Amino acid sequence: MRQIVLDTETTGLEPTEGHRVIEIGCVELVERRLTHRNFHRYLQPDREVDVGAVEVHGISNEFLADKPRFGDVVEDFLAYCRGAELIIHNAPFDVGFLNHELRLWGGDSAPAIDAVCTITDTLVMARQMHPGQRNSLDALCKRYAIDNTRRDLHGALLDAEILADVYLAMTGGQVSLHLGSEADQPGQGRERRQSVRRLSNKRPPLSVVRASERELQAHAERLSAIDQASGGACVWLAEG
Repeated sequence: MRQIVLDTETTGLEPTEGHRVIEIGCVELVERRLTHRNFHRYLQPDREVDVGAVEVHGISNEFLADKPRFGDVVEDFLAYCRGAELIIHNAPFDVGFLNHELRLWGGDSAPAIDAVCTITDTLVMARQMHPGQRNSLDALCKRYAIDNTRRDLHGALLDAEILADVYLAMTGGQVSLHLGSEADQPGQGRERRQSVRRLSNKRPPLSVVRASERELQAHAERLSAIDQASGGACVWLAEG
């Protein structure tokens, strides 16, 4: 399973108003593991970057002056993404801009990015998982305890890296214990067997710490409060 976590930065908000992509950042996941085979390009948009956009991402016209154009990198970009699942936060924005760039490059014969890849929108996922709550990338970082202290300004690669962590947390985390066959990851089967052999069977049994009477009483009071607040729908009491 190959997934690409993607983000873009642009000169403004609407491709229909002539705004362009100025940064593409992609982070690769294979079998839910970061591969560090990232794709990152800054692009010369052949137009001015809106002042409001510069305030968001800090990418200036002067910085972009000597950067390649989208047409210079598009074949590498499509080869990198082809056949993968794209993970994007607020996908219609990025997909709209990428498809606009593809049409400018290749006309009507250019492929749409959502024809080259499947698309998963983490904003839609977050709204389904956390209805009625804030689901911006910063809000999700706070909810899932993801470090985003480097995010003073938006940046496509940085935001893609952060979104990769958020996505793994939203979908169950990055599992370190791999239970597949040795053929799944060549060369790793021996390492797993060696790790298992290092665990001694002479270890003492795990201690069992039982709740005190005070803790049991506090637990019962908490369940009672939940049951009252939910109109008698506390599932823990029902199961008890």
